[in-house]
Amino acid sequence: MAYVDVTRLVGDVDPFELSRSIAEAGKDAGPTSWRNATAEAGARPLLTASERNEAKHWLKGFGAWDDDEIAGWSDAEIDALVLQFAAGDLREVQSLCPGDGLGDVNWQEAEALAEHGTVGGRLYPQGESLMIYVGD
Repeated sequence: MAYVDVTRLVGDVDPFELSRSIAEAGKDAGPTSWRNATAEAGARPLLTASERNEAKHWLKGFGAWDDDEIAGWSDAEIDALVLQFAAGDLREVQSLCPGDGLGDVNWQEAEALAEHGTVGGRLYPQGESLMIYVGD
């Protein structure tokens, strides 16, 4: 299991640029978000080699990609997927639990929603850092 620092999503990277819907941004939302995420990951790598291995294992659990696809991913693509998950999770808790905490979130409310299964609960503050849990 890996705990990954995604604090950049509450500072210099707008999570909307990495995770948006067709309803919000039109028919090019997916390709545009993916380009933005891979560009961010390519410019500033997110994961260490061991964290990438953890991320691959975690992502495989979704059942959306086969072993050959996962093996063919570049480091930037793996980092981009994790960034997109974190950005989507952050946007979700920002909308459901607005507050004065890190990322404009009420993290106590977010934790309560995670305990009830309303949100994933992978994203959490650790001091001044925003972390995502990448693992089973």
